[in-house]
Amino acid sequence: MLEGHTFFLFLVMMVQMLTGILANGLIIVVNTIDMVTRRRMIPLDLLLSCLATSRIILQFCILFAQLGIFSLAKHSIFTDNITFVFFINELGLWFATWLGVFYCAKIATIPHPFFLWLKMRISRLIPWLILGSVLYATFITVVLGREASTISKQNFVSFFSKNSTQVKLIPAMPLSIFLLGLTLPLLIFIVAVLLLIFSLCSHSWKMRTVRGTRELCKHGHISAMFSILSFLILYFSHYMVALVVSTQGFYLGSTAFLFCGLMIGIYPSLHSAILVLGNPKLKQNAKMFIVHCKCCHCVRA
Repeated sequence: MLEGHTFFLFLVMMVQMLTGILANGLIIVVNTIDMVTRRRMIPLDLLLSCLATSRIILQFCILFAQLGIFSLAKHSIFTDNITFVFFINELGLWFATWLGVFYCAKIATIPHPFFLWLKMRISRLIPWLILGSVLYATFITVVLGREASTISKQNFVSFFSKNSTQVKLIPAMPLSIFLLGLTLPLLIFIVAVLLLIFSLCSHSWKMRTVRGTRELCKHGHISAMFSILSFLILYFSHYMVALVVSTQGFYLGSTAFLFCGLMIGIYPSLHSAILVLGNPKLKQNAKMFIVHCKCCHCVRA
């Protein structure tokens, strides 16, 4: 079954990777240029740049895994560095979580002392949250240690092996540590997103009878809620794929296996593309880049 769909899967994988690299690369380049111009980087740009960097690295890890599945590269490139892959994925999830918390603190209006304190100090907390994420991801990765690395390696080797038909299940202890590392940022992200959605819905309800210029603001709230919900769906889908891959045995080339392979690449690519489209500065630079490419193409023609 896998042989019959190799070309299609390889094409989808390349589209996902190019989308992710372009979106995340744009975030890094724009924020770096802005930092050089201002001689400083604002907290949100710093967080976005860290998130984009981790996702570009993750995209290359996914590429090596896919090339190994398609027998276009040695699978050892991926399996020998599975602990590093877990570290990068964990780090990216934490950065995405703090991005959700940042948007919630800046946009939502909740009359609670802690929330008001967070709203005033979230920008100054961003560097410390980034440092804490690195330390937490390092700690979880070290705790998994050699045993989890070996188990994960055996698990992924069974994906790539032509003679293996089923993936071995991971024992309970390393699996629990692995899922704890993924679940904690997910829970924080869900709380932040739900609070933000509640605040936006409440604000839109209060403005339901107001017309004129505020209709544009209402449209902006609807657009913001759509983006936030898409973030939540993508984040939760990524978590569920990781859960299914680590707890279930797959037959190589099964429908579940193919679906999980596609979903793993969608999250870091599509989420970053939505971030670019939802950020005015990044969106404007993306348009300028497209126009520049069209001009260069016309000159060459």
